[in-house]
Amino acid sequence: MDIKGTSAVVTGGASGLGLATAQRLLEHGASVVLLDLPTSQGAQVAAELSEQFSGTAHFAPGDVRDEATVQAAIARAAELAPLRVAVNCAGTGNAIRTVDKTGKPFPQADFERIVGINLFGTFNVLRLAAAEMTKNETRDGMRGVIVNTASVAAFEGQIGQAAYSASKGGVVGLTVPVARDLAVWGIRVVTVAPGLMHTPILGELSQEVLDAIGSGVPHPSRLGRPAEFAHLVGAIVENDYLNGEVIRIDGALRLPPK
Repeated sequence: MDIKGTSAVVTGGASGLGLATAQRLLEHGASVVLLDLPTSQGAQVAAELSEQFSGTAHFAPGDVRDEATVQAAIARAAELAPLRVAVNCAGTGNAIRTVDKTGKPFPQADFERIVGINLFGTFNVLRLAAAEMTKNETRDGMRGVIVNTASVAAFEGQIGQAAYSASKGGVVGLTVPVARDLAVWGIRVVTVAPGLMHTPILGELSQEVLDAIGSGVPHPSRLGRPAEFAHLVGAIVENDYLNGEVIRIDGALRLPPK
């Protein structure tokens, strides 16, 4: 599917993988709505992107779990051009053992929060974006594509990643049935499962520490770059025969227990 002349909603678009994806789509002629938290730098980022690229970038403050704000972001995108692309990059995690060393169990609220954002939020955006895409005219039988973000932790979750791995495993599990659900509408669904990526979630770690983390990746032995993730998303959008698949982008990494 040709990206040019479409609109896209990118969640978590103010930073990290979402920002890189928004840049990629803008480079190829899409108009992009960045859906991110009101506390993010989304407004500033959207203004900077609009100056940098010929496409149009807008910020839509909201929470992926909230129907009203997600619907508003989708409606804004549809005003710019037919919504044919939705990319779910918003997500978070925590590190809590199922039972800690003192015998305290994993707090249920902390588990529900991670699953709520990563899984319920992803599906909320997916379902509302898909409903909007059904209104599009077909292009070679296609109306749109939805790209979700899982993680290699969906397959090899580490100690303390019960909630995160469960949420990302749920995103993986959505892929085939939702692709089958939406096939009648000409809407594709693909999931990307990144490995260790150099994003703001790593905080202010020194280059020495970042190099040490990346050294565990077989090849190339470094952290993944957001631009590499975004390049893959662009390829997914453009390749109409990619559907119902989970694609790892991890340098052949398989996570150890800890």
